[in-house]
Amino acid sequence: MVEGPRRPPLQLWLALLATPVGAYLGLADYLGLPTVHPPEPVLALVFGIAIVGAAFVLSWAAEAAQVDISAGLALALLALLAVLPEYAVDFVFTYDAGQIYAAEGTCSSGGGANPCSLALANMTGANRVLVGVGWPLVVLVASWAALRSRRRGDGDSASTSPGEVRMEPPLSADIVYLGIATLYSLTLPLKESLTLVDAAVLVVIFAAYAWRLAKAPAADPDLLGVSQWVGDSGRGRRRFLVVSMFAVAGLVILLTAEHFAESLVLTGTQLGVDEFLLVQWVAPLASESPELIVASLYAWRLKASNSLGTLLSSKVNQWTLLVGTIPMVFALSASTTDGLPLDSEQRLELLLTGAQSLFAVAILVDLSLTVYGSVALLSLFLVQFVVSIVASAETNQTVIIVLSIVYGVLAVAQLARHPKLLVRTVKDGLVTPFDRLERRADEMAREHE
Repeated sequence: MVEGPRRPPLQLWLALLATPVGAYLGLADYLGLPTVHPPEPVLALVFGIAIVGAAFVLSWAAEAAQVDISAGLALALLALLAVLPEYAVDFVFTYDAGQIYAAEGTCSSGGGANPCSLALANMTGANRVLVGVGWPLVVLVASWAALRSRRRGDGDSASTSPGEVRMEPPLSADIVYLGIATLYSLTLPLKESLTLVDAAVLVVIFAAYAWRLAKAPAADPDLLGVSQWVGDSGRGRRRFLVVSMFAVAGLVILLTAEHFAESLVLTGTQLGVDEFLLVQWVAPLASESPELIVASLYAWRLKASNSLGTLLSSKVNQWTLLVGTIPMVFALSASTTDGLPLDSEQRLELLLTGAQSLFAVAILVDLSLTVYGSVALLSLFLVQFVVSIVASAETNQTVIIVLSIVYGVLAVAQLARHPKLLVRTVKDGLVTPFDRLERRADEMAREHE
């Protein structure tokens, strides 16, 4: 590898300069340092700017990391760091629930929203936002970028055409392990609590997923801008830069994302919005913003397969490791081996999230996400989103049951249409060597060209 220029590109400096104010305010809050406290909307803006800057740094680091590790593992690492805000927000709610459970033997706080319900509402809301909004967003941005590229006559849109994002065969592993986690998740609505046994199963699924990705070989990535500057450096300097960029961006996200979510929730509370709705929808939109921004950046650069791969890996991460660690945090906080209690409302939320995930896996079985699949995901998400805001609790529960059935029927119908593709995707995701999948990806790219 030829030693690249030593002066960092201007884009990197601009991204880094967007982060210090938000990072300091977040650190000052954690350490009790003296600082100003502007109005909540201003705080949300400051923290949001810091998250955007960190998201750019994360995307460049993940691209450059593909020089040394496989693209799938780089995307998984990127997804893990980008989803850290969701962990932080969920762990706060779960820890508070454990403290109340330890003191009172129940999750009822005696007033306001049920803290156990808040913890699961944030997790299920984040998962549904990621699939119902994030995946259609990738198709929209990628299609727009592909049309722009065609008009200009430049760029490489091998994985993107207007209205469709084609995924590379190595991403079969992500689809298969998401499917395994989803099938297990459909048992959770039948239980009275989210237990440490559930935690162990889901963490094992995530570990198997990470091990599978770690077996993939590194390839020569197509780098531009900041990622090219990092990738063209000597090996020692390149690895130092990649690790440093991951560390700095991850730290900024940890310091700012929870406060970003809190500022948005407090702003909504001041406007009289229900706390449960804020936790279920506004906080996840805030905590999911890093990965949504990173995915949009990839899509805009016509790396739509990487874009969807990032969100797919985030979904696997959240539906395994995040869900699995929630009962662990609860048990540590409450000093008990009891599981996180589930009432009927929470079980319905888990049912709907699992059903949506099943449909999402089904529409990716042919390694593509079309505008039709995106519209279906977005439309069904918006139905429940609107109903949860404007309708009564009883109506909302009825809609959840109906939508769960619709998701399930659509998933079965989609899988029945492509039985051979289902078998091939499962085989590729579990046992086919990655070098063979890479060759297949190259053949597909040449065919599209």
